[in-house]
Amino acid sequence: MLSNLMVAAASVPATPAWNPTVGIIISVSSIVILLLSTRIEKPLVGPKLPVLPVSVPTFIAAMAFGHIIGIGIVLGLTNIGRL
Repeated sequence: MLSNLMVAAASVPATPAWNPTVGIIISVSSIVILLLSTRIEKPLVGPKLPVLPVSVPTFIAAMAFGHIIGIGIVLGLTNIGRL
């Protein structure tokens, strides 16, 4: 099992060091996903946020998914040599 993980880890591209570009990419992707989260079927289930038209669970889920999408974008741009 450990050898399979070592083989898989060898094929993963090196991640870039954190810089403002990486932060901006992840922040923008999180905001875009948060804006799209208002389109889901029930965005207001649970305690409501006072400023945004979403609930706390929807906000947390949108931020988590936005980070996942942002990391994918950063790794993809790194893999093709653009970042």
